[in-house]
Amino acid sequence: MALTVGQLAGYVDRDLDADLGRWFPSEPCVDIPASTRSVEPFLAKLRTTQRPRWPVSTSRSDREPWRGFSSIGCDGASNYYVVLTSGRVAVWLHEEQVIEAHTQFDNLDVFLWSVVRSHAVRAGALDLAAVEPDFRSLGQPGVLAPKLGLLAHASPYVPR
Repeated sequence: MALTVGQLAGYVDRDLDADLGRWFPSEPCVDIPASTRSVEPFLAKLRTTQRPRWPVSTSRSDREPWRGFSSIGCDGASNYYVVLTSGRVAVWLHEEQVIEAHTQFDNLDVFLWSVVRSHAVRAGALDLAAVEPDFRSLGQPGVLAPKLGLLAHASPYVPR
């Protein structure tokens, strides 16, 4: 049976920790200090800046206006994975300063499910053949896009 986006709803809360433990048991973890600020106030402020009319003169600079997203990671080539105000996840190409049109994921659950499996394949902990049908059935442009999608980089990493 083909995996669907709906079946991944709640993945972060339900299965993310188990998947990380299964495929990356000896990887060091990031410790987030208790003093780290909550993201909730930031989200409220982000929503405030997403008004339909926002004066250009209040942008941070001519080259970097306020963006309608929050960065959640980097792809290793200085491009950022970002959560759009719609809840979709996409790649923001830092040099072009644009959201790449064909790199989106439906939501954070689908994005993290895909990234964890992609990294597990690259680490040699998961066979690509075991997960590729699921990647394809989900139909996420962020996985399937030529050159930028996760499948384009999913072969196991071999150190030199």
